[in-house]
Amino acid sequence: MAGRFASRPTRTTVRGGDVAVPGLVRSWVPGGVLDLGLVLGPLRRGPGDPTFRVDADGAVWRASLTPVGPGTLRVSAHGGEVRGEAWGPGGDWLLERLPEMLGAADDPDAFVPRHRLVAVARHRRPGLRLTRTGLVLESLIPSVLEQKVTTDEAYRAWRLLVRTFGSPAPGPVGGRMWVMPAPRAWALIPSWEWHRAGVDDKRASTILRAVRVAARLEQAGAMSAEDARARLEVVPGVGVWTSAETVQRSHGAADAVTVGDLHLPGIVGWALAGDRDADDSVMLSLLEPYAGQRHRAARLILLSGRTPARRAPKMPRGDIGKL
Repeated sequence: MAGRFASRPTRTTVRGGDVAVPGLVRSWVPGGVLDLGLVLGPLRRGPGDPTFRVDADGAVWRASLTPVGPGTLRVSAHGGEVRGEAWGPGGDWLLERLPEMLGAADDPDAFVPRHRLVAVARHRRPGLRLTRTGLVLESLIPSVLEQKVTTDEAYRAWRLLVRTFGSPAPGPVGGRMWVMPAPRAWALIPSWEWHRAGVDDKRASTILRAVRVAARLEQAGAMSAEDARARLEVVPGVGVWTSAETVQRSHGAADAVTVGDLHLPGIVGWALAGDRDADDSVMLSLLEPYAGQRHRAARLILLSGRTPARRAPKMPRGDIGKL
């Protein structure tokens, strides 16, 4: 069934054995090679992300808060077919948008490599597609948590806050996955809980401002990536870095290159021009031949593995929860 799905009992393997759980099932045949890890990987916020897990067979599980309620989605690929299974009130919504989540709205053929390194990376990763979740807050909030801190700190904050204030994911996941808090639940998190999670007042305040206008921000999911970024950046504390990181996931924005990143300009500069000290202006100049596809070009550069060696110790990890 390429475009339809129906409710029927399924038998899904989870840790601890086979558990029969009624759910929705959809099969979809992508138009080309598809790598689930590459497509859905950007949605994972660290190895301990309670909303994301990967089975030994490569199947990907996601727990999301959809406009119609929480839902759990399991996606697996066999041969040339993708199978989606979903549970919870949001199951229908997730399956309806399964193709877009797996890059059906993306057009990788529009990308023309201009550098040998990029061409080789594309050849080696033919299954790369840009995901489009249609969910804005689930990408915006963790992106705010990642502002100006180490990834370890941001991942820890996301993990603790979702486990503490989110809800157990529906379906056969047995309390091992969680759905992120609803906007009102984010708004009611006490200040000391933000502190314990290592989130400073600036980032916490940005999230609180965002969830107060959650409905307006989620409407941006139906806008163009450019218009969505403009709406997001109206929220104080959401700048160009955060809006780009958000629409890359919520909209599959092929041109939303991340500006203001600590590492990306140096990586792009080193890969394309041997300039490890490149800043944002140099990076944008080097990516100009990829106008309209700059985010895809940056992803392929990162996947190439050509990164400059470190010249300084890793940024120290802070923990304001211990203060």
